[in-house]
Order: sequence, then structure tokens, then C-alpha cells
Amino acid sequence: MHIAFVIDLLAFEGLGTTLTSLVRNCGDTEKLTLHFICSDVTSKHKNNILRLLQEEEYRGNTEFHDFDAPERFGHLNSLHGNWTTYGKFLIPEVINADYALYLDADLLILLDILSLQDIKFNDHFLAAAPRGPFKNALDGKFLIEKLGVDGEQRCFNAGVLLFNLKAWKERNIDQSIEQLFEQYPQEFPSHDQTILNGLCAGKFHYFEGRFNNIWTPEQTPPEQTDNVIFHFAGAPKPWDLLGKTIHSGHTIWAAYDTNFWDAKYKNFTFAKLHRTWKIRRSLAKQFLKRFRGAKVPVPAQAK
Repeated sequence: MHIAFVIDLLAFEGLGTTLTSLVRNCGDTEKLTLHFICSDVTSKHKNNILRLLQEEEYRGNTEFHDFDAPERFGHLNSLHGNWTTYGKFLIPEVINADYALYLDADLLILLDILSLQDIKFNDHFLAAAPRGPFKNALDGKFLIEKLGVDGEQRCFNAGVLLFNLKAWKERNIDQSIEQLFEQYPQEFPSHDQTILNGLCAGKFHYFEGRFNNIWTPEQTPPEQTDNVIFHFAGAPKPWDLLGKTIHSGHTIWAAYDTNFWDAKYKNFTFAKLHRTWKIRRSLAKQFLKRFRGAKVPVPAQAK
């Protein structure tokens, strides 16, 4: 089973628990090949990944693939000056297989990841957990008005995706992506997620919502915490500054945190201070909600 992560140094603090939870809950890690598609990640940090996997007794294969995100995708709309997220489009280029699973670095994987290898499909080039209609999505206006998608069709979050790489190549999806790059380089509100949703236009292979169960900071802890992949969307994340106080998922996340990873990536740095400044409005919003005693229930998993 081939699993891809697209990372730069900003992803590393969350990546540690994503990897430990994946390995600890996998029935047979020898069946895995982990691909790290890296932008500006030095050998020191790659070796930290290898050491963490070794300490967790991971027995599968590991491959690193380097790319220069600003050089490759710098002409596109950035995410706060960062283009690493577009590295998802390199998965068909670097992985030679029929299927590949993409995982974000802000997940907690509380199931046997091998259960996803049983999801086989030939009707679409992508599988994802369906969410609400395009008309309610952040990038819905662009997708409906510019790309002509049906506002009633369902979209997806791109944090967990299963690629049918054979279908991707047969349908020349790379060329379609390049055409969108040329037409709308600065108009992707949700970046790669907008592009993938636009190409699918609501027609993708559905998998269960538990494989990408969104958990935002203000939600109360769910009753069921097994056989699920939690996606810590929004800000702050459990590992962010003040995340321990604000995020209701901190306790369950911390169970998969390690002393080794903390020593390497939990120090107070300029990068962390910069991120805290960028999410300051989200922090203020969450503190205000807590002050008012507001609670938001966990939404029902997509069927």
C-alpha cells in the first residue's frame, strides 16, 4: 500500500503524531510504503522521520521525493506565502502504482490504515469523503461561476484522498490541471482542494466519512474514538501555542505524542510565533466562545 505525505518544515509538529498513530494502529506495517514529497526539507529532518519510524518499529519502506514548491508552483495563489500544498499534484509523477493514499500531516489515525486498501474503484480518478454541497463551500462561488459545477453536488475536503493513478493517467488529468493553472493562476480560494473539486465536479468515488472526520477546536469530544481518522482542521491545532487550552482534542492527540518528536519540534521558534500571529483571530474567537460557554456538537459523519 502506497501512502503519500506532502510536507515542508511547517508540517513537522503535527506530522509526528500522524505517523505514530498510523504505525501503532496498522496491522502489518511491512505492507506499507510511505512516500514523503518534500519541499525544502533537509537530511536532518528526514533522518528524524526515519528515527521516529524506527522507534515505533515500523517495518515498511520509506521514500523521499524532493521538489521546490516556489519554483514549481510559485505562479499560483499561495497559502499565506506557501505553495507546498500543491505538491499533491506530484503524486502520480513519483508513485508507480495503481492506487495511492494521500494523508495530511494534521491527522490522528485511529484505525488500521490497511483497511483503506480494500477500496477499489474504476469509475473515477479520486475517492474522498463527501461533505456538503458546493453552494455552501468556501470556494463554491468560484467553482460554480467559473468552472460551471452544479451547486447542489457534494464537495470534499482534500485531507484524505485515494488516487486511482491508472485512471488519472488514462484521462490525462495532469493536462487538465495545467489548463486550470493557465486560466486561473490566482483564483483558487482553497488552492489544490479547489482544483481537485473543480475537476471532479461532484463526481468522485465516495468513501465513509469516518476516514476523514473533521474535528475543529470548539467541538466537544466525540463518543466514539476508534476505527476513525480524525482531521484537526481549522486553528488552533492541538499542538499549536494555546492549543492545549483551547482544542478539545488535545488529550487524545497527546496520547500519540512522543518525547523524541517534542524535543525536535516543540521548541518555541520564530516560525511558531509567526504561525501564532497568523491565527490570532482564530485564537481570539475560540477564547470568546469558551468565555460565553458555547458548545458546538460534532457533526454527523458523512454517509
